[in-house]
Amino acid sequence: MIIPTSLLQELLQVQPHLRPQMYFKSSLTALSHAMEDQVLAGVDQPLVIASFQRERFYRQEAHRYLRIAERTHQVYVLAAPETDFKHMSGDYETIAFDPEDGLSHEWHLIVVGKNYAVSLLCREHPFSPADAKSPIATMDQARRFEGIWTFDRQVGCEAARLFLERILIYRPELATKIESALRHLNANAASGFNQIDPAPFADRLVTYLQAGQYKQLKAYQYIADQERKERLTNSITAAIRRSMNLEEILQVAAQELGQALHGHRCLIYRCKATDATAELQHEFTRPKSTSLVGQTWSLQDNPLFQAVLQTQESLHIEDIPTDAHLKQAKSFKSLLRKAGVRSLLMVPVLYQARLLGIIELHHCDLAAAHVWSDHELSLVEAIATQVGVALIQAEAYAELEDLNQQLEALDRTRSNLIAITGHELRTPLSTIQVCLESLATEPDMAPELREVMLSSALADAERMRKLVQDFLMLSKLESGRIEWHLEPLPLQECIDLSLSSIHARQSQEPLPKIKTRIPSELPLVQADGEWLVEVLSKLLDNACKFTQADGKITVTAERNGGQMLEVTIADTGRGIEPERLETVFDRFYQEEGALRRTTGGTGLGLAICRQIVNNLGGRIWAESGGKDQGSKFHFTVPSIEGRPEQAASPNGGHRVRG
Repeated sequence: MIIPTSLLQELLQVQPHLRPQMYFKSSLTALSHAMEDQVLAGVDQPLVIASFQRERFYRQEAHRYLRIAERTHQVYVLAAPETDFKHMSGDYETIAFDPEDGLSHEWHLIVVGKNYAVSLLCREHPFSPADAKSPIATMDQARRFEGIWTFDRQVGCEAARLFLERILIYRPELATKIESALRHLNANAASGFNQIDPAPFADRLVTYLQAGQYKQLKAYQYIADQERKERLTNSITAAIRRSMNLEEILQVAAQELGQALHGHRCLIYRCKATDATAELQHEFTRPKSTSLVGQTWSLQDNPLFQAVLQTQESLHIEDIPTDAHLKQAKSFKSLLRKAGVRSLLMVPVLYQARLLGIIELHHCDLAAAHVWSDHELSLVEAIATQVGVALIQAEAYAELEDLNQQLEALDRTRSNLIAITGHELRTPLSTIQVCLESLATEPDMAPELREVMLSSALADAERMRKLVQDFLMLSKLESGRIEWHLEPLPLQECIDLSLSSIHARQSQEPLPKIKTRIPSELPLVQADGEWLVEVLSKLLDNACKFTQADGKITVTAERNGGQMLEVTIADTGRGIEPERLETVFDRFYQEEGALRRTTGGTGLGLAICRQIVNNLGGRIWAESGGKDQGSKFHFTVPSIEGRPEQAASPNGGHRVRG
């Protein structure tokens, strides 16, 4: 059976002077419990009628109605069934109405006793379309009801009569019991004013108000804490997104965290589990607080750091002078005293159990210790997580940049290698092929022309051999697959061998004038003779290529401070533009480009020299005044102090091969 009409509307039609008001669910809950407590505190046997919108709401109050039923036999409970709620007569009468019934939108509680009557009749007010979109609409306590709450006896009796008539429609078998209740109402409808003790009612309302206020304060505090945590997190996240500058991110985090927690000092510093010290770089300080930026703190002698490292959890100390961690650490305790620290919080910055840094909060109020709250601990730990993300992201970004640079270098190498291979191999191969085909197809070729063909083929074959040899040599040097045999050597002997190699390779072309000025008192060098001769040969060969036959090349050597000798190969040739003084040592670098040069070569010679010199423990660099102003190539090599003959090998010779 479905009765679509609203009981509240029926009452308002009978009592037109009533003016409905708006109530929230929390208010109705307080009023209902106060009315129920009034019944439990009374001595008469009132009529009690309660209507719940759904069975689940009734289940929350069922235990109270069992107690009320012990006080009076006239108790009626209505609800829309969801599980096993049904028409039943037991401790009290239950009436199940259809979920589509008008009562499914209403909340009613009516109590009519001998000395008092109170009634609560409300209908749920639906949310407007605009309100329904708000997150607050989903909160149960935000539900609103429109209705009447009154102590007026006539209103209470009239509401009870309307309800009993509706109950009779649902359960006609209760006619006798309901008729008795109606006679009781008619006899007491005009029995005068309520005679009621307001104490239980007032106590219940005050208790609900206090409990509600306490819950509200806790909710506001929680919301405020969450807002602060979210604001800090968003601030640091924004700093991470805005800049990949890790120093800026850490400074923002220290500033925001120090201000949010009202600490006297906030420190954020990077460190690893194996570090012995940490430099304090990022700090927030309150006015009149001592700054610690730039100081280096010991970590091995810091018992607080060691405790955090061992547990990987935050550590908070309320009173530094009396803390047990610092009893034996007098030096660190003195350091904290100089910094004015009374209370301290230390939180590790972790990523996958790996320590990345530390966040410290200091309170410097020497008059009173600071008690660290759970909110402060959770807030700093949340920020530590964000800082850890920033540190890992910065590391990943640095590694990615390094990887990108390596990939770019590899790509340039690949492109240059293709160009070099295409030109340096294809061109001589073509020449060799033409020469050999001519010799094979022309048996009657003149001896002079035959000699030219053979010479051209041999020259280009040598050119190909040199390219392959240089490429393999550089590959071995860069991969570290060279076994170095370091021994004392006279520099002059290495220079002589390299000059002999230059004259032997370029005997058919006029060379610039080469002079050497090597002081006889120079100490021996500590080097691998074969590779040192290779460096000298390539630098001399490079100078010869870019210097005219009427030019001059000078080889000098001198002490370069400490235990290093500096060798300089200067020429009066083409010179180098200032912006190219570093790039000339790159692989495949050629001044005129790989495909249009006039000097020959592979572009690997100076790159090979740099690898050899670096492996020998020295360095190499170039100087030039610019175009047509000559060049100077310098490199250093370790030396051995003492007279040259004292450092010679036992057999009287040196391991230098041409």
